[in-house]
Amino acid sequence: MFDNFYISFLNYTKSKLGRKAMPVSLYYVNVVEIAFYGLITSFFAAFASQLNIGKISSEKAIILSVLCVFFIYLKNWMRYNGKRRNVLNAKSPKNNVQQWKLVMFPIACIVLTIIFYQAI
Repeated sequence: MFDNFYISFLNYTKSKLGRKAMPVSLYYVNVVEIAFYGLITSFFAAFASQLNIGKISSEKAIILSVLCVFFIYLKNWMRYNGKRRNVLNAKSPKNNVQQWKLVMFPIACIVLTIIFYQAI
């Protein structure tokens, strides 16, 4: 799923930004992936709070979140640089994700994350 977002965003921005499109696309896919995992995390945190399941401390949660963000950034940096990007670009179907979906998916994830976070 994130591969399709990356390739679609890269192909869309390549004509406008040139060589700067690759790092911008990498940051975009990082934001999308972090927003998506934040949505899943806040959903399960809201679900656990409704069931009165034990929580971890806020300090541990912050450290865990920072480590996850760092891991996602490194994973995407290794995945979308070099040969893997060329293989994905060659194998990607020509009907890419529509541009409005590229913008709305991270926004929707962030909005739903805030809503679930308020339920905690």
